Amino acid sequence: MADGNTEWWRGCVIYQVYPRSFQDTTGDGGGDLKGITTRLAHVASLGVDAVWLSPIFKSPMADMGYDVSDYRDIDPIFGSLEDFDALVAEAHRLGLKLIIDQVISHSSDRHEWFVESRASRDNAKADWYVWADAKPDGSAPNNWQSLFGGPAWEWDATRRQYYMHNFLAAQPDLNFHTPDVQDAVLDTVRFWLERGVDGFRLDTVNYYVHDRWLRDNPPLASSVAGTNGATTTYAFQEHLFDKTRPENLDFLKRFRALLDEYPDRAAVGEVGDEERSLQTLAAYTSGGDKLQMCYTFDLLGPQFSAAHVRGCVEAFETAVADGWVCWAFSNHDVVRHVSRWTRPGGNPDTVAKFAIALLCSLRGSICLYQGEELGLEEAELAYEDLRDPLGIRFWPGVKGRDGGRTPMVWEAGAENAGFSPVRPWLPVPQAHRARAVDVQNGEDGSVLAAYRLVLALRKRHPALISGSIRFLETDGDVLAFVRQQAGERLLCVFNFTADPVEWTLPDDLGHVESIDLPIDTAGVLQEAVLMLPALGGFLGRIS
Repeated sequence: MADGNTEWWRGCVIYQVYPRSFQDTTGDGGGDLKGITTRLAHVASLGVDAVWLSPIFKSPMADMGYDVSDYRDIDPIFGSLEDFDALVAEAHRLGLKLIIDQVISHSSDRHEWFVESRASRDNAKADWYVWADAKPDGSAPNNWQSLFGGPAWEWDATRRQYYMHNFLAAQPDLNFHTPDVQDAVLDTVRFWLERGVDGFRLDTVNYYVHDRWLRDNPPLASSVAGTNGATTTYAFQEHLFDKTRPENLDFLKRFRALLDEYPDRAAVGEVGDEERSLQTLAAYTSGGDKLQMCYTFDLLGPQFSAAHVRGCVEAFETAVADGWVCWAFSNHDVVRHVSRWTRPGGNPDTVAKFAIALLCSLRGSICLYQGEELGLEEAELAYEDLRDPLGIRFWPGVKGRDGGRTPMVWEAGAENAGFSPVRPWLPVPQAHRARAVDVQNGEDGSVLAAYRLVLALRKRHPALISGSIRFLETDGDVLAFVRQQAGERLLCVFNFTADPVEWTLPDDLGHVESIDLPIDTAGVLQEAVLMLPALGGFLGRIS
């Protein structure tokens, strides 16, 4: 969908759909592409610019589609290529860009590439994956750990070697030091570009290239000191050699060159589990010859304070001269932010409205996760209901990611809240029904109404979309900054505390006129003093 706006991604709003949990039209308990197509009008009604689909490729589903066995086909549980084409067409009809999840750091162990690679040490694809001999005592080639716990190496009896896997053993890592691998991966990207997709979300984009000498990672200082409270072995190391290698930049340039052959296409990279995430983001988005934007997990954790948000944004602004960031508070891999940030006795709706006002005020593009526009909280699931391999393995120390992946709630009174006529693949929490789309549609003061109004407000102010950002000094847990674009200057202030606060505007700021911020806890300006309720926000025009 070429619309002439080659930088549509700069400041855009992306809505993430988790396909298995969006809408079931086939009656098998899982969502599908036709279901997404039928519900796209809801997504468009929010005022977003693009839709990102989590993986829909053919897969054994060992990790919910993040283990791809065929990069050029749709898994039957989601539908067909024809269903995908219809979804693209409907998205474009509604004025939405379509972004797909490209998972290329690893494949499924059932992918034909891996089947051939593991067959012998001298076949045509023998070096398409990361293979290494055992140490003389039979142990793994080095100390690298899997993100899902335990060594990042699996012994293969056919090749009599170990292969590397950053995640599940069923997800062997591709060897990006092999030129043919890069060529093959880029061919699969071209396949989807030819089908009309507008962009890609690149899963674990900093994991593509490993250290070719397989050097050991050093332990974290906290591990040496015995103070590391990690729940998996992966978090005991400083990951210098198993990811974020400098050669990755060369591949990203090749990826961008392919993307630039097609008009108005863009990519957003996931910089996952990275100690130097913002510096990596800067490297991956600078120069105009790599990715258009990346996101990190810096705002996807439990930290909820003015200092944390300011620190993350300022670190990015300092590190990045010409790159671009995509901020998000929730996604399919983390606990929903309403649950993370609602204090004991607090109101989740207030947190949800505060969060969208804050997110829409930050400099960068933003990503919303399905259901957050309803204020959905993390679901509490029983062990027997889990489908996430991470939760199943580490329960109860780690409950996994299924609590944020439960089905979308469309109609409060319908069977399974309108998601499916049969038992869904994950249960629909009873508490979610009261927040269904049909309950909140047309209800003034609902979380859904606030999302629509705040997103519309953002579109009316160019400074909020792509303007500069400058932080002001405050006392306590208050965040204040100025967004500026051309002749528009806006003051944004947010009170992270559970109590009302007063903040006196700086003498040199200029005259400030209030702009109606459509949340319950909007601040009030009286002369030069801003009065902010608990979890209150303020937007004003500076002249």
